[in-house]
Order: sequence, then structure tokens, then C-alpha cells
Amino acid sequence: MDRRALIASGIATLATTGCATAQPRQDQGGFNEDGSQRADTYTMDEIVQKGSDFLGVTAEALGGAVEKIFADNGRPTAYIAGEEASAAFTIGARYGRGLIYMKGRPTTDVYWQGPSIGWDIGGNGSRVFTLCYNLQFPDAIFRRFPGVEGSAYLIGGLGVNYQRADDITLAPIRAGVGLRLGANVGYLAYSRQRNIIPF
Repeated sequence: MDRRALIASGIATLATTGCATAQPRQDQGGFNEDGSQRADTYTMDEIVQKGSDFLGVTAEALGGAVEKIFADNGRPTAYIAGEEASAAFTIGARYGRGLIYMKGRPTTDVYWQGPSIGWDIGGNGSRVFTLCYNLQFPDAIFRRFPGVEGSAYLIGGLGVNYQRADDITLAPIRAGVGLRLGANVGYLAYSRQRNIIPF
């Protein structure tokens, strides 16, 4: 093989490799494996602004919690703004209601309820601002999410825990009022309508 043929062959190989690698990178940026469009994400500034307005805390107070969540999980595809109440004496229950927000998708009502068990005593009412990760459609929230939570609500406080189901992660940030001390394990079931029985 002469030098010209070798150079032409090398250029053709490079061009083919470049085209082959460029196309998947473009597809991965905006589409799921089934061909549906991936949900847009929220920046840290957007979350801090919306979260501090909703929870009634300063941006500085919320910023530390949000920074840690972003470091662990990246940018969320949705968030839930709502309120909840819970009580426990070893065995507990939690009920909540809110709205789920996603860019380019309609706002959806969501309810949650669930049992817990552990060394956990007291009750609290909370405003909850939940960051949702890898949630591509609002309907994907309607399932059970197990989680572990440590609570220390003494008159007022800000707490975060993680809940995971399949590849979806939820990070509720709670600004609570009440008297609650302890740690528990349990799950929250997210549904389209209120369910009185938490199981």
C-alpha cells in the first residue's frame, strides 16, 4: 500500500469514528432510551429561590442543604411543594399533600401517606419542599418510596432525608414546627388522591 492510500484510509477511519461517537452523545443529551424527551432540570439558584420563598426561610439557610443535595445527586428534574403532618409513639404515620412542578409539563396534585416504626416520639407539622431526581413524567411519582429518617424538630428546624425507588430519588426538605425526637424507618406512598389508611 502506497503512502497516499494509507493517508486516505486513516482519514476515512477518523471520519467514521468521529461520526459514530458524535451521534450518540447528541441523543443522550435530550432523550430517554425509549425515545421520549428527557425532562428539563432546575439549577441550584432556581431551587434555592423557589424553596426559600415556599418554606419561608432565608436563601442562606436553605443554601447549605441544597448544596449538599446537589453534590450528592446533581440537578433535579422536578420538585414538590406541599405540607404534611405526622405523629409517632414508636409506631407513627405521616400524611401530606402538594403540587409537583416540572418544566414544560402541567402542575399535578400529589398526596402521600405512610407508616413508620422506630425510636420516635412526638408530632410535627411541616412545609415540605421535595427535590425529585430522574423523574421524567409526573405519573412516575405514584409508587412507594422507602426511606430512613432521623428527626429532631424542637419548636422549629430544617431536615433532609432521601427516599429511593428504582432509579428515582426524592430529597424532601422539611421546615417543621412541633416537638419530635427520634429516628425511624418506613415508606411513603405517593398517590393521586388522599388515602386515610397509611399502608
